Amino acid sequence: MTSKFKALLFIAPLLYWQPVIAAETGTALKNDILRKEPYADAKTGGSLTRGEPVDILKKQGAWLQIKTKKTTGWVRLLSVKRGTSTSGNQTAGVLAAASGRAGTGQVVSTTGIRGLNEEELKAAKFNETEVKTLEGYTLSADEGRQFANAGKLKPIVFANLKAAKGDAK
Repeated sequence: MTSKFKALLFIAPLLYWQPVIAAETGTALKNDILRKEPYADAKTGGSLTRGEPVDILKKQGAWLQIKTKKTTGWVRLLSVKRGTSTSGNQTAGVLAAASGRAGTGQVVSTTGIRGLNEEELKAAKFNETEVKTLEGYTLSADEGRQFANAGKLKPIVFANLKAAKGDAK
């Protein structure tokens, strides 16, 4: 072997070597389903158990791609607490995350945009076709009653709930 070839054998791996960046860690706040893609209707790829340590690999919108000891998949942002778990009151942490009241200021954030970055919000476009499609699903109260009757659905009365003024009984 020539010395140039030996040098190439030594240098070539260094050209392709990339440092391994440690994933952010987290802890599951609740039992949840791991999805194969970041969508609510995506196929199930496993499960997540409350308190289970995870590695956070990627964030997309309101979804996190995580790795557990068993599998990799996607869960909602609110299912994982970033950072290491503490032995403090975990119930308070779950309630804070679920209500949006996280941090020292106890500020409530809007869940509808949680997980979207500034570029995604700026790139959002109004889609009149989709709005009309959604509006097409609207039913009147009478149509709702007809549907319930056709399905032989019966109303359930909750004794502890009182109708507000002007509400139908």
